[in-house]
Amino acid sequence: MNYENYDPSFPDQPVVDLYLPLWANLPAFKSKPAFIWLRDDSTNGSTTSLTYSQLNDSVDSISSHLLIPLQRGDTVVVLCTPGLELVEIIFACQRAGLLCVPISPPDPSFSKENHHHLVRVLAQTKPKAAIATRGYIAKVHRYVTSSNDTKLAHLLQNLTWIATVDVKNGEVVNSNVDHSSYNGCGADEVYLIQYTSGATGIPKPVLVTAGSAAHNVRTARRAYDLHPNSVIVSWLPQYHDCGLMFLLLTIVSGSTCVLTSPLAFVKRPRLWLEMISNFNATCTPVPSFALPLVVKRGGVEKGTSAINLHTLRNLIIINEPIYKFRVEEFLNVFRPFGLNPSAISPSYGLAENSTFVSTSWRSLGNYKKGTSFPDFPCHNKLLPSARLDDEDEDIEIVIVNEETLEPVKDGIEGEILVSSPSNATGYLGHPSLTHEVFHGRLSDKANRCFVRTGDRGVIKGEERFLFVTGRCVDVIKLENNEEIHAHYIETAAFKSCPRFLRGGCLAAFKVGDKIVVVAEIQGNYEKEVGVLRRICEGVWKDERVEIGMVVLVESGCVPKTTSGKVQRWAAQENLVGGKMRVVMEVSFGDEMRTKDGEEKEGLGRKEKAVENEHKDHKL
Repeated sequence: MNYENYDPSFPDQPVVDLYLPLWANLPAFKSKPAFIWLRDDSTNGSTTSLTYSQLNDSVDSISSHLLIPLQRGDTVVVLCTPGLELVEIIFACQRAGLLCVPISPPDPSFSKENHHHLVRVLAQTKPKAAIATRGYIAKVHRYVTSSNDTKLAHLLQNLTWIATVDVKNGEVVNSNVDHSSYNGCGADEVYLIQYTSGATGIPKPVLVTAGSAAHNVRTARRAYDLHPNSVIVSWLPQYHDCGLMFLLLTIVSGSTCVLTSPLAFVKRPRLWLEMISNFNATCTPVPSFALPLVVKRGGVEKGTSAINLHTLRNLIIINEPIYKFRVEEFLNVFRPFGLNPSAISPSYGLAENSTFVSTSWRSLGNYKKGTSFPDFPCHNKLLPSARLDDEDEDIEIVIVNEETLEPVKDGIEGEILVSSPSNATGYLGHPSLTHEVFHGRLSDKANRCFVRTGDRGVIKGEERFLFVTGRCVDVIKLENNEEIHAHYIETAAFKSCPRFLRGGCLAAFKVGDKIVVVAEIQGNYEKEVGVLRRICEGVWKDERVEIGMVVLVESGCVPKTTSGKVQRWAAQENLVGGKMRVVMEVSFGDEMRTKDGEEKEGLGRKEKAVENEHKDHKL
């Protein structure tokens, strides 16, 4: 069904929530699905959905119920699992004028040390209330009455707990909501605390205004040419960054979004392909590190339903760095299933800019001159994430010297700075860091504030393509004063032994004067001591970098963010602190250690067996 009432000049709204009632009151949209949820355990395509009219009515009702125990401006932490209920709560908080902090709910037993982020959130944001299911709240109360962890118990006990079923189904009494005018979050008000991923350090609370978020998704809507006939598919976490942005982007575009949980994708990557095929999706985001997982475990020949990707117009690839060979591999596998190379949309974003920054994709229908994959240029194996020759007037991206903040010439790598109305306002409780990161000034552009992204990049070519090359803090200094990004070492190490190493589960960093590679092992590694040698040889062959130590660890040891990014800083801390389950390690010029203390040979170094419990292990 086409929704042809859509007016291309549909007026932009100052906040995202104001789009919802406008769509809901259009005759063609009342029964149109805004969000469709595919159940995690669905084997027969079981779904639930919310039309624009249903979502608007639900958001209106929930926001009214929330303002019975709460007041406008209060902070609430949302502890709901992925699903349509979480979508309703997020939009309802904005309409109620509440400051929303959505996070992934840890197991309410809090027994697996998975609650540290919750402690951080509660201590930093000081919410008045928490929203969760009735069952989750009951388990939290049991924990509070029996726990010896006084800090967490005290934080939980001081919250007003609101059950989702109560705000969705209860009767409204004494509501202080005035329906004669919009009383939700204004454009200049902070409506969301979005934590950074934690890829380069402890997650930080980013303050996002409702106006910045609206500008951000309007910019993304134009960049990807989305409209009411677009169908979005996403399995990304809905709590922050790209997963949350696509909820807002759906409403701004008047499109339909089909959702499932990250866990459902990890369990069965083919589910993502089936969703694209069954719902005729036109747009879907995917982290670059997930592409090889889909190639390996996508099971295109194993399912009962056919894979058909011909409707896909935007395969939005996120999470830099974006390697060209990974995209080529994915394209070669799925081109026979209808995947068009022109759909490849490498993109860049970060929490400090609400999420979206740019894409190198260009709609051939909107431009006389169009370049698409595989015609994208390549820089040091990477694809570009923006082209700056047609940059929006209110958005500016520059590359500067990290030390002086002076702009560098095209072709020179430096730190990426972004000035945009999408910029967040700062970090909660970190005034000095806020000034440093969110108030960057250039000598020739003193009237503009720039966000220092902490990412490195380079601009090349006539169309001024931006290549995001890596994180500033993850750059490794070599003995010859040259530098290399850690991801190049990790990629080369994995390519050397793909059968025995887990893809995306390697971390490279420097400890003292040694470059260390930590890699999670899989398969029958015990008969493959040569893995250690091949890692070193592979890195030398591809990058001409000498590795000082290789550490093979058990599955799950390399720490990652909730969005799947490797936390190199945390891996280094864990290794140095003896907190990794080490299987085997070698320090060149030193000794080789194995989990069971056996002697191993074949590395051309002096080796001896040692007892290796790793309880007091130090590099």
